Amino acid sequence: MLSRLLLILLLPVAQHAAETDLAHALSLGKRTEGKIFGDRVEVHFPREGDLAWFKVNGAKEGELYALDLTTGAKQAISKDKVPQGKAKVLSPVEASRSQDNGGTTTISFQNDTSGVVRLFWLNFSGKAVLYGEVASGKEASFRTYAGHAWLVKDGGEKPLGTYLAGPDPCLAIIRAEARVADSGQPPPRGAPAWRILLHDDNVFAQLESGGAEFALTRDGTPQRPYTGPVVWNTAGTHITLFHTETVTERLVDHVESSPKEGLQPRHTTQPYAKPGDPIAHPRVCLFDVKARQQIPVSDALFPTPWSLNHLEAGADGQTFRLLYNQRGHQVLRLLEVNLEGTVRTLVEECPRTFVDYTNKVWQHFLPGDKEFLWMSERNGYNHLYRVTTANGKSTPITKGPWMVRRVDRVDDVAQQIWFTALGIHPGQDPYYQHCCRINFDGSGLTILTEGDGTHVWDFSPDGRYLVDRWSRVDQPTVTELRSARDGKLIAELARGNWDLLKKTGWQPPERFVAKGRDGKTDIYGIICRPTNFNPSKKYPVVEKIYAGPHDFFVPKNFRLLTHDREIGEMGFILVLIDGMGTNWRGKDFHDVCWKNLGDSGFPDRIAWMRAAAQQHPEMDLSRVGIYGGSAGGQSALRALIDHGDFYRAAVADCGCHDNRMDKIWWNEQWMGWPVDKAYEDSSNVVHAHRMRGHLLLTWGELDSNVDPSSSMQVVNALIRADKDFDMLIVPGAGHGIGESPYLHRRRMAFFQRWLGGPA
Repeated sequence: MLSRLLLILLLPVAQHAAETDLAHALSLGKRTEGKIFGDRVEVHFPREGDLAWFKVNGAKEGELYALDLTTGAKQAISKDKVPQGKAKVLSPVEASRSQDNGGTTTISFQNDTSGVVRLFWLNFSGKAVLYGEVASGKEASFRTYAGHAWLVKDGGEKPLGTYLAGPDPCLAIIRAEARVADSGQPPPRGAPAWRILLHDDNVFAQLESGGAEFALTRDGTPQRPYTGPVVWNTAGTHITLFHTETVTERLVDHVESSPKEGLQPRHTTQPYAKPGDPIAHPRVCLFDVKARQQIPVSDALFPTPWSLNHLEAGADGQTFRLLYNQRGHQVLRLLEVNLEGTVRTLVEECPRTFVDYTNKVWQHFLPGDKEFLWMSERNGYNHLYRVTTANGKSTPITKGPWMVRRVDRVDDVAQQIWFTALGIHPGQDPYYQHCCRINFDGSGLTILTEGDGTHVWDFSPDGRYLVDRWSRVDQPTVTELRSARDGKLIAELARGNWDLLKKTGWQPPERFVAKGRDGKTDIYGIICRPTNFNPSKKYPVVEKIYAGPHDFFVPKNFRLLTHDREIGEMGFILVLIDGMGTNWRGKDFHDVCWKNLGDSGFPDRIAWMRAAAQQHPEMDLSRVGIYGGSAGGQSALRALIDHGDFYRAAVADCGCHDNRMDKIWWNEQWMGWPVDKAYEDSSNVVHAHRMRGHLLLTWGELDSNVDPSSSMQVVNALIRADKDFDMLIVPGAGHGIGESPYLHRRRMAFFQRWLGGPA
């Protein structure tokens, strides 16, 4: 049944990532022509006037409409009535890499040569990424961003031109006589007279005008080399870089038992640091280049770095800045180093638990560097602050019981911040994301999106409008045109229709909310029923779990969930839940995971299912199964260890069953450093003897994400404890093999065997 759904559904089933960087035309106040793609709707904005047009794409020829941007009036039009705008013709320029200068635009390539040309995007580090080919006499268009560089080569790999996209739609006419000019990396910022060279593990300088190079250091070794980036102060007199004490990294062994070529097994190794392992230790070095002198810098404020990054020069020419994340992730400091080597703290975070450095670290210095913007969870929710550089005084910009998920754009001229918020609309699911704007002083908070669902959006090239697409698991995508000034709805452009889908028997997931372990906190999840659901029967319940603290995982936008629903079609009710310890609900909610990954939010998940079963007696909680992969595999087995009275069967794929065995960066983030008893308390290996119920362990022998020995050590512990279980190792397979067709089928059969079907 489920395979038919993909054939008849005429609706989008997945949202595009939000892209909210505005063109610099905002501050210039000019109109630019361009188009926005999203789900089923393609919107074209005019360069002049207020008449746009849009196309709704479906199974047949797209429907075309004229759109009055002032009144929101729509009128169907024929293809010959579509307004045709002119694209700006580009000339070849010197460009070695893309720069992030503006919003979305389009670039077209017209091939006037006699052969095929190849098109490459030059990424931010200058690497050429092949995007396609254009035959002689043909034209191709690509969505891109203002400031992005594109390289054209002929069939023999000879460069024909480099073109830089602007904010307006643009056209590159490719002719054989065009050439790309030689262009190396730009000279160090503020240092036109000197070249800095790193070789033989040391630092050397040389005049740009020529002459012999001279050594700034002589104590570098392969074990303690001097490394970049090299950053000049704006006066061009001093540089900073790093002197790094390296370590010998742990190697993890893999044996490929059944190689595709050859008979004998193959042995490989990979570098793989684990919690508690030694890591490289960088130290900041400061040099007066002209005086050929190294200036000592005390590391008292950054003694044990997990990372030292964001090294940059201050605007005054007298300072450098860097961000220090202390190992264990409980201290985060933005530091300033002056030309005498004195270090001071500009701002710091020292929470009781952890800094979520992978998601909630951001700063932006305002022109002149007298103030900067900073992100912090210090008040219990992720918010933005304005900090004075001189004294560290911090003033809230955003506040309230909601979260800033990310900053999308800062307009220094208008003194405004555009950001994505979660939970900002009271009464809506707190995980729904919305587009917002606020002034630097905290005034003028404007929520630009409204619908009761999660939103993704694009702005028009001139920044005056946004095309907003929102949906829920039980609401197909709605596409709207809104004013970027105040969020006012101008017109609804399209609304998904699911009538054909529902005729197959498909039912949308049910959104369900219940109180968690504390009896106060709302826990959100969904309930998925099979297409042949009979409310008079009792169905076993299967939970799909992933409780990684880095995010939340219950779907929020409209999608089919086809792969997961196949389990339901075998006679189960499928549930997905975000318990405490997952991300983006506030610091207290998140902190449940701290040194406690074994918890996995189970007290909340069980309370949620019991509340759901009270309202839906078709859910048979005497037959509950659970499955997951990676961190979800760890949790699936933990369900039988800690809650074997509730969960009857579990399928655990590629689980990181002991956090001491898994990758360093993910586990130390939540479990802390040094490695302590908390790691043992959360270990499935240590507590395998407490397992109750039926278990299927699966993994791939070549998993490079989670050390396969983690699963094998669980097997060893279960055997020692005389526990019955099933296991399946897939030769030649890597991480996530549990979602392959074979293991997917075996998982469904395992649940049918131990949970039965509708009764």
